[in-house]
Amino acid sequence: MTSSGVQALTAAGAATCWAVLVLAWVAGAVYNALRGPKEVRRQPGSAVFAGVVLVSVIVASAVLRAVPDSSWRALTVESPWVRVLGLALLSGSTAFALWARAALGTMWSLAPVIKHHHQLRTDGPYGVTRHPIYTGLLGMLVGTILVAGLGRSLVILPVGLVLFEIKLREEERLLLATFPDDYPRYRKRVPQLVPGLRRLHRVDTTGDSHRRKAGGGEGI
Repeated sequence: MTSSGVQALTAAGAATCWAVLVLAWVAGAVYNALRGPKEVRRQPGSAVFAGVVLVSVIVASAVLRAVPDSSWRALTVESPWVRVLGLALLSGSTAFALWARAALGTMWSLAPVIKHHHQLRTDGPYGVTRHPIYTGLLGMLVGTILVAGLGRSLVILPVGLVLFEIKLREEERLLLATFPDDYPRYRKRVPQLVPGLRRLHRVDTTGDSHRRKAGGGEGI
C-alpha cells in the first residue's frame, strides 16, 4: 500500500474510533439522565474548568498562528509505520476507555459527582489505573497525534494534559472526602493514570534503598 493509502486508511480509522467514543458517551449520558441514580454531592469548580478549557483553546490557537509553517513541517513525520502505530494505540486506548466506561455503569457522569449508593470501583480497568477513562483518552490523544504525523497536532498534547490534571485533582479530592478509609489504601496500590507506574516506582525505590545501605560514592 502506498504512503497516501496508509494515511487515508489510518485517518479513517482514527475518525471511527473517536466517533464510537462520542456515540457511547452521548448514549450513556442520556441513559444515566433518564435511568441513573440521583447525585448527592458534586465537586465545585465546573465553571472554573470551563474557563480553563476556553483559555486553553485560545492559547493553542495563538500558538498555531504564531509558529511558522516551516517549524511545523520540521516536526512532521511522514513514515507510514508511525501512522500505523498511532492507529494501533488509538484503537487499543478506545477499547480501554469504553471498557472503563462500561464498568462504571450508571455511576459515570461528566462532572465529578457522588450518587446514591455510590461504591468505590477497584476491579477490572480500575485495578489497572485509578482513572482508566482518562488513561484511555490520553492514549487516544497520543495515538491521534501519531496518526496525524505529529506536526501541528502536537499542540493537542499539552492542552489535554492540563485539562486532565485539573479534572483528576477534582475527582481525587471528592473521592478522598467520600471514601476516607478505602481510597487512601486504593491510591497506594494502583497508579493514577499510567499503567505499571506504581510497580516501576517500587522497583526504583528498592534500588534507592539498596544504594543507601551500600553507601553512595557521589559525595565530595
